[in-house]
Amino acid sequence: MDEVVKIINDIKAGNIKPIYFLMGEEPYYIDKLTEYIEDNVLLEDEKGFNQMVIYGRDTSVDEIVSNAKRYPMMADRQVVIVKEAQELARTIDKLESYIENPQPTTVLVIAYKYKTVDKRKKWVKSIDKTGVLFESQKLKEYKVGEWVKRVLQGRGYGIEPKAMLMLVEYLGNDLSRIANELTKLEIILPKGSTITPSHIEVNIGISKDYNVFELRKALGDKDQFRAYQIVNYFAQNSKENPMVVVIAQLFSFFSSLLKFHGLKDKSQGNVAKELGVNPYFVADYVTASKNYPMKKVSGIVSTLRNIDGKSKGVGAANLPEADLYKELLVKIFN
Repeated sequence: MDEVVKIINDIKAGNIKPIYFLMGEEPYYIDKLTEYIEDNVLLEDEKGFNQMVIYGRDTSVDEIVSNAKRYPMMADRQVVIVKEAQELARTIDKLESYIENPQPTTVLVIAYKYKTVDKRKKWVKSIDKTGVLFESQKLKEYKVGEWVKRVLQGRGYGIEPKAMLMLVEYLGNDLSRIANELTKLEIILPKGSTITPSHIEVNIGISKDYNVFELRKALGDKDQFRAYQIVNYFAQNSKENPMVVVIAQLFSFFSSLLKFHGLKDKSQGNVAKELGVNPYFVADYVTASKNYPMKKVSGIVSTLRNIDGKSKGVGAANLPEADLYKELLVKIFN
């Protein structure tokens, strides 16, 4: 995020490079940078003749280079944006000659999403000399909560910890989806508001009481009544709570709990780092470790694998989800 801010600040200051090669698994920042350049490098009356947006599937590297070599009309520069450039993966190396000698009056933006190019190649190294090479990496899930908090603070909003965790549990580390949901909330809520679990439930459709986060907490606390309440809700609302997703989340939790037992340093910071979880969750692991010794956790992980197989029809004749959940909880609690 700091690198994105620096790139944008450089553009604002007039330090505009002839090449922006934006690549990586996380499309959110690639889209944001592309959008910023598209909206801000040229004046509105310059864009008609001097700004071109093309798509990787509809063009070739030769055509991109040809367009980039044109001179601007009645403007200091032109902008050529190639979206979905990953479609040109097989021929992208042909950009080498242009990158070594780019047109100084052209701003060429290559949005190469979901993939990366080999940084060891000569032409890739050359980008650092003539332009900007930006790699957008997937944010670790345990860092997403802080990202949400920072984004909202920058927009004048707050968020309660549970609401933040509900979003992360439901949407994972897909920053584009999270940003879209935050935008919806900003439209509804006045600036200065603090987003609560109720806001998430009403406006995004995630139950504040019946979700995987609450189930994990109930299991960790050995709260049998609460756990049975939640899985009954899941069984009755399986479309919104697919069993395969629930089992995967529980598997992740108990696998991390197994790792927690093996840690010598159980300080909050170290646990968060070693398990790759938000520091807010560390207390849950401490509680769960007291309720489930290492040997028991190993058995639960094995049970989850077995239930996962049964939910997919392996070793079970289409058992109802309610029965599978009941079997799972009986084996966890006993």
